[in-house]
Parts: sequence; structure tokens; C-alpha cells
Amino acid sequence: MTETYARIEELCKQKGINISVMCRETGISRAVLTDYKMGRQKTLSAEILSKIAEYFSVTVDYLLGAPVTPADEQSLKVALFGGDTFVTDDMWNEVKRYAEFIKERKNGDKKTV
Repeated sequence: MTETYARIEELCKQKGINISVMCRETGISRAVLTDYKMGRQKTLSAEILSKIAEYFSVTVDYLLGAPVTPADEQSLKVALFGGDTFVTDDMWNEVKRYAEFIKERKNGDKKTV
């Protein structure tokens, strides 16, 4: 199995779905990914990789095996607050608490399904 396929499987696992669900939701043929996993197909097209990357909100580079580089805190603050606002520790901690709340709520939704 390729690193790309392993990363796709891991992303599915993190999302609480399987490859078939991801394929159905993206319009990608399940057979193409099965052939890729089994080595009968050596590569995935740029179109397929782009659809998968967009679905999981990752880059194609990540799918292809680029190392994961954690976003630095300052870049996140700029993205979340527009860059021209001073972000206090209290503001930043509130954002992190809210993100944790959303994560817990989503995990709770999976359990009730």
C-alpha cells in the first residue's frame, strides 16, 4: 500500500467514515482507489487527488507524502483575527476552548448515529 493511500485511509478514519463513503461523497470511483491500493494502478490523477484534498481540507502535497508541518500559533492568530488585531491570551484561549467544544460535539454526534 502506498503512503498516499494510507493517508487517505487515516483521514477517513479521523472523519469517522470509510473509503466507500468518501468516494460516494466526492464522486470518485471506488474501483480506482481499490486498483491504486492493490498496485494495479500506479498513480492517481491530479483531478482525483484534488477532489480528495478538498474533501478533507488538506493539500495535495500532504496526500502525496509531504511532511506535516504544524501551523505556527502566530499564523493561526492572523488567519482567525485578520492580522491587525492584538490577540490577548484570553482571546486565544477562548478560541481554543471553542474549537475543543466543536470537536467534542461532533464526536458526540457520531455516537448517536
